Amino acid sequence: MLLNLGMVMVKYRWLVIGSWALVFLLAAVIAPRLFGELQAGFGRANTESQKALDLLRERMDENEAVLTVVFSHPVLEVFDPEFQQAMAMTLSAVDQLPGIVNTVTVYSSGNLNLVSPDRHTTYGFVEMVGSLDDGVDRYHEIRDLLKPPEGFDLLATGGIAIFAELNEAAEEDLRRSEAVSFPLVLVALAIIFGTIIASLMPIFMAVVVVTITMASVFFLTYVTDVSIFVLNIASFLGIGISIDYTLLIISRFREELEYHDVSDAVGNTMATAGRAVLFSGITTIVGLSGLFFLPFMFFRSLGIGGVTVVAISMAVVLTLVPAVLGYLGHRINRFRVLPFGSPSRGFWNGIARRVMRHPLLVAIPVMVFLLLLGTPFLGLNLGAPWASVLPTDSEPRLGWEKLEREFGAGEVAPIVVVAQAQGDFLDSKVIGALYDWSQKISEDPRVSRIESIVTLDPAIGKAQYQQMYESPDQIPIPAAKEALDELVSGDVGLVRVFPKTGLFAPDTKALVEDLKNKPIAPNVQLLLTGATADMQDTISLMYRYFPWIIAYVVVVTYLVLMVLFQSVVLPIKAVIMNAMSIFAVYGALVFIFQEGNLEGLLRFSSTGFLEVTLPITLFCIVFGLSMDYEVFLLSRIKERYDETRDNTESVAFGLERTGRLITSAAMVLVLVAIAFTTSDIIVVKAFGVGIALAIFLDATLVRVLLVPALMRIMGDVNWWAPNWLRRILVRGRLVG
Repeated sequence: MLLNLGMVMVKYRWLVIGSWALVFLLAAVIAPRLFGELQAGFGRANTESQKALDLLRERMDENEAVLTVVFSHPVLEVFDPEFQQAMAMTLSAVDQLPGIVNTVTVYSSGNLNLVSPDRHTTYGFVEMVGSLDDGVDRYHEIRDLLKPPEGFDLLATGGIAIFAELNEAAEEDLRRSEAVSFPLVLVALAIIFGTIIASLMPIFMAVVVVTITMASVFFLTYVTDVSIFVLNIASFLGIGISIDYTLLIISRFREELEYHDVSDAVGNTMATAGRAVLFSGITTIVGLSGLFFLPFMFFRSLGIGGVTVVAISMAVVLTLVPAVLGYLGHRINRFRVLPFGSPSRGFWNGIARRVMRHPLLVAIPVMVFLLLLGTPFLGLNLGAPWASVLPTDSEPRLGWEKLEREFGAGEVAPIVVVAQAQGDFLDSKVIGALYDWSQKISEDPRVSRIESIVTLDPAIGKAQYQQMYESPDQIPIPAAKEALDELVSGDVGLVRVFPKTGLFAPDTKALVEDLKNKPIAPNVQLLLTGATADMQDTISLMYRYFPWIIAYVVVVTYLVLMVLFQSVVLPIKAVIMNAMSIFAVYGALVFIFQEGNLEGLLRFSSTGFLEVTLPITLFCIVFGLSMDYEVFLLSRIKERYDETRDNTESVAFGLERTGRLITSAAMVLVLVAIAFTTSDIIVVKAFGVGIALAIFLDATLVRVLLVPALMRIMGDVNWWAPNWLRRILVRGRLVG
């Protein structure tokens, strides 16, 4: 089928090239519009934290879009007239803007907790109509208007500011990665091919793929929300995979061109290398589609971007590339710039035969090394970096760090307890139970203080609170009236628990879990939210799905490889080796980013944990990408084995013909991944390091050493399949 496809592409090459040119031009017009349609944040899921937030918005009109403003002066104190006037004047610039609900300060609320102990710093809030994304869209408009008088310092922070900076950083990373990777990749391709035409062609295909992918994702934003981080995965995979696949096709075409005319050379190339591309693409799509299992916009977006870019890469490489090759023919070898570029086959054949002479002496040390490299993963600590994900000089990060430093790490991010009674929340029994519960929680050494309607004044006892709230319209204490308006609505009451430690400190996380297990009363339901609770709920939900993702990816990949190789043994070996590679990468990431090694070299500050999304994201991406090289190598080995039935000779031949290609393709992907290590966002940096290391290990230790060794040990067993299964595959025309 692919042979015929290749020859049809050659026959109708001008129609194919013209059609793709038209699609590319339309995509180039549409693609830039994608940037304005992407979403910030992680997305919503059916967690306890999200239910609590929804209840707060529904019953208590809590605003999601809130900008935190930190205001300070080195000499003046918060209640000095000049300080008060300066802050009021600064915030007045946004007070009258459409969509601004309110500006909250210590002066308007009377909340002295908004003042630092040294009295030189305070913070307030700008509350807006709409969602978090609406606030992100308006961030720069509002920030540009907040200009304090000379001598005063203003820092904007909180979720809106952090996500707005993340959006900008993601776009900047895209531009930087492309600016860094394309020149490096071009040099690498020049070394690989030795000619200008052959070197430029994969770059051109990458530009086509990325542009069309961006335009395609733009249309998908009308159907579903898409995360800003789709740019990173689309760029990485679009550049890396399209170049790898094009490199494979061109290499095989140049080889076939030595023995056949152009049309036959293209046909034979598609029947062999094209088939490898097809199955490589399928295995990569299988891995990436595992992200669809997770009910979060972030993961769904990565899956959408990844599957789309791989599918478009396959379409381009299987149609446009053979059409272009049909036009170029022998001109693919024009404009030689280096005296090399043809495969050095003897080198790789020699490596294969040396490995296979002593397979156990090679296999055992390699496997032990991979397992040892992965051991730090056993001490994995997951977390969400929040503001620390941004560069150290970023204003939202500086603002958040100032809040933690001046007010206490737990003061700026309380645990929010939403309590819903079966009847009126101000019922005397509920108030009494809430008082007892609050007193007990206040005694916890991990708790700094509590805000609720029963913790207004230590001098007021339980009976007095019960009596006072029996007649809410006649409350004699102004502070109690204000607290009641802010913290109670019908059957819903709000309690803020301020921990002594930061967002994701072990004590804070343990406190959240303990609060979940300490009900106020049997007839009062508790829902916890806030950054810490939300993170823990998110992690719990994510990793509840992770085993199913692993099972799905492994089983489906196994079936695809079984169809390709007509063996039930080879796919098992491939899956196990992939698992070992991923385990090694996990361990390396914990060693680097969690434990803080290589901070100076990679220019980051360790957070003491691994970003929560990395293990799942890397598994889905790396598992598919690693199979590319397995397919490249074993496809060539199988070609030879079908001819000779000599396992050892076939392995040597396969590595001889693909060894240089695999290392070259891996070098391209590593260079693209390394471009992401220049990111100022620690998550993106860790992603780049993880991908680069995974590809490097897979293309060197695994495919060049471990595969030949294990193939030699297992001998003809590699190719075993039950006769009944082989007959099904052949009759179904799934192989051959």
